[in-house]
Amino acid sequence: MSSVHPTPASPPARRLPFAGVLRLGRPSDIWFKPALSVVAAIAPPNLTLLALGRLDLAMYAMAGSLCALYTHNRPYAARAAALLWVVLGMLGGLAVALVAASLTGSAVVLVTVGALLAAAQKVLCDATRVGPPGNVVLTFVSSASLFVPQTLDRVPGHLALAAATGAWAWLVCMAPALLRPHGPERRATASALRAAAAYAETGGAGEGHARARAVGYAAVQAAWQSLLSTRAPSRTRRALERLVVRAEVALAAPADADAGRLRAWARSLRSTGPVPSAGLPPAADELLGVEPARPLWARLGPLTPLAARTALGCALAGYASLALGIGRPYWALVTAASLYQANIALTWSRAVQRVVGNVVGVLVFAAVVPLAHLGQAALVLCCVAFSFGAEALISRNYWLGSVCVTPMALLITEFAGPQEPGALITERVVDTVVGALVGFAAAVVVTNRRAGDRVEHALTAADRAREHAARLLAEPHPGAAALEAARRALAVALADLRATADAAAGEWWQRALPQERVVLAEQSGHRTLAATARRQGLLPDRGPDTETEDARP
Repeated sequence: MSSVHPTPASPPARRLPFAGVLRLGRPSDIWFKPALSVVAAIAPPNLTLLALGRLDLAMYAMAGSLCALYTHNRPYAARAAALLWVVLGMLGGLAVALVAASLTGSAVVLVTVGALLAAAQKVLCDATRVGPPGNVVLTFVSSASLFVPQTLDRVPGHLALAAATGAWAWLVCMAPALLRPHGPERRATASALRAAAAYAETGGAGEGHARARAVGYAAVQAAWQSLLSTRAPSRTRRALERLVVRAEVALAAPADADAGRLRAWARSLRSTGPVPSAGLPPAADELLGVEPARPLWARLGPLTPLAARTALGCALAGYASLALGIGRPYWALVTAASLYQANIALTWSRAVQRVVGNVVGVLVFAAVVPLAHLGQAALVLCCVAFSFGAEALISRNYWLGSVCVTPMALLITEFAGPQEPGALITERVVDTVVGALVGFAAAVVVTNRRAGDRVEHALTAADRAREHAARLLAEPHPGAAALEAARRALAVALADLRATADAAAGEWWQRALPQERVVLAEQSGHRTLAATARRQGLLPDRGPDTETEDARP
């Protein structure tokens, strides 16, 4: 039983975070996969263009190669389809940009097109949950292409080159399936088990238990999304689903969970050996692989403020850069596009990280540019090295990855010919500051007043799910399948409630959030989850009195 005490309602305005914004975290478990993939996707096409003496086309080759950054957390069957859509989305944005650049030389019009593309890319990436790096790479490709001299007759050839390198990136990302066909699902399940073990070690009442529980439910939801992203049945997937159910049950009743056993299961998933057995009652097995359908349109509605912020912020950032006479307004536009997160507080943190990373990055560029100017081969190798460094470091903190992304982007501008380093550095710093300031100002102006409404809706959904589970528990012989469905639905509702409340807590200028009701709903919901799991035989039975007490709101 949780010991969290209700907290007062939040004030309508909140302070922006400073502490911890630049703190380095642990690297991702698979940091080397996108890092090596992007090297394998970038190097061969660029070295081929170098051999042909057409390095001026490298920007279009990079457009397709950068698709190798996506979908590394997805099972391979789902990755194949998702990565195909990423490549098609990149080609669509590139096509619009190239045609626009061919038809007009008006910088204002081109910035407007870039801003609208950025908003569409942001919404689609968030709604489809494509994962990192999200819309930023797609926006970089389309925005940079808007300001390269272009004619209509050359557009098909440039798109064909991008499509070819996109296909190569697809093959690079699918190749590991030959060695470890269930690797992504195993990693996601292991993460859920470790997070559940960390929460179990708090006993549901120790220091930091609320944060550990939220992290645990997020990891479990990520594991379900990974496992359910493909409908292809397999014995391995069913075994992994049983382990995720065990992690979910441990989060519902941490005092009854065996943290050591959970961690042992997680360790066993590192290899390619058999998945350990985690026997479940027959009813739980019946519903494995079942997930409530959530249509795309239902996820688009809450993203409306983000779309408006992105379109307005990117357009104003580009216009401001033009007003200052900067020759590459797309840098300011891309900076603004990279800022927008789930709420104002996270957007502010990203703005600080972006500025710090870019400023340090231009200093790195200044140190490396003499080496890059030794020849085109050195230029390509430097670009490849920075692409690896960016993906190796960005999971520790966004600003650290930006230290490598910035010199890589500056080096790409030199594929068409040598540039004056001082001018590049000055323009990049100015555009970064302009993009960050204007982009964040747009986020403040475009308020998200519906965040509180979504918390109310999430509260209602959680209460209904809890009441439904409690009614089943009150029956003398509830259906086993119905009880399992109710437990799963309640777990999802509570995870959604916490995510919605956290997102709303970082917004400005809205009515006070019902924090006390959220905490009470979580407390009663988790008690009911524990009672449901106990009734299913997933936990030790403590007797009918305990079960009734657990289910009580």
